[in-house]
Amino acid sequence: MSEALLSASAQIPPTSDGVEVVSAAADSRLKGYVPRWLGLGLAAAFIGMVALWAIFPQIFTAGDPFAGNITARLQPPSTLHWFGTDNLGRDLFTRVVYGTSLSLKATVVALLIAFVTSSVIGVVAGYLGGVVDEIVMRVVDVLLAIPQLLISLMLISALGFGTINIALAVGIASIASFSRVMRSQVLRVCASPYVEAARSYGAKWYVICFRHVFPQARGPVSALVAIEFGSAVLSISALSFLGYGAVPPTPEWGNLVADGRNYLATAWWLTTIPGLVIIITVIAVNTIGRAFNRTGGAQ
Repeated sequence: MSEALLSASAQIPPTSDGVEVVSAAADSRLKGYVPRWLGLGLAAAFIGMVALWAIFPQIFTAGDPFAGNITARLQPPSTLHWFGTDNLGRDLFTRVVYGTSLSLKATVVALLIAFVTSSVIGVVAGYLGGVVDEIVMRVVDVLLAIPQLLISLMLISALGFGTINIALAVGIASIASFSRVMRSQVLRVCASPYVEAARSYGAKWYVICFRHVFPQARGPVSALVAIEFGSAVLSISALSFLGYGAVPPTPEWGNLVADGRNYLATAWWLTTIPGLVIIITVIAVNTIGRAFNRTGGAQ
């Protein structure tokens, strides 16, 4: 036993008042932070570029997303056509850039619907409690038991096709998960002294809910919006891929992937490149959402 202790102690480097140990610990932490912040910076840069695609597409391409050149059909990626061309000779990069606007607008609308509606439901159910809370939570449990994509498909069957209807369907399908998070935060905030003080002064329940409770409970739901943004992009792209989105030839990320599925053997870029744009966007948004959650967005 003594020999083992001596050999172990011999492997510990000599220190001067623990300076070397602290320095080594700081270096290890720095090595963990650098890749994290580097990845976060790359994710933010990509999302910024995608946002500019949606707002100012003409800055990135001077082409027409609907104009084709049959003599240049199915050309692979090159310096002339960065993402190649499709079966009608249309520049794929131009169509991806112009399709960003519809896809992101639908995502933002869906998340706004989910956030606003779930905030009202969660605040009212959590604050009132009792029978109201039981009924609302049982409905939420039923909705959570059904896959969101299936709920979206059922809603689209009733609402009809189109990008706006896709946004409505995805937003309504996301209400249940947002409502549960909001309710749990409302229950926590309602136990605070200032809420009890507002009740004792005779303030109306809806005033307490939306002036005192909601501002303190919305943090985790805001963080969930950032995290669920990627899921909403995937859901909207999937529904568009299935043909429920914008009517061709209007470019949209999902239908761009669908347009190239008949040319996988001869023109791989038609599905691969739009698919990669969707995947990288989802990964970048999730990276930013997790960072936001870690740095206190959920408090």
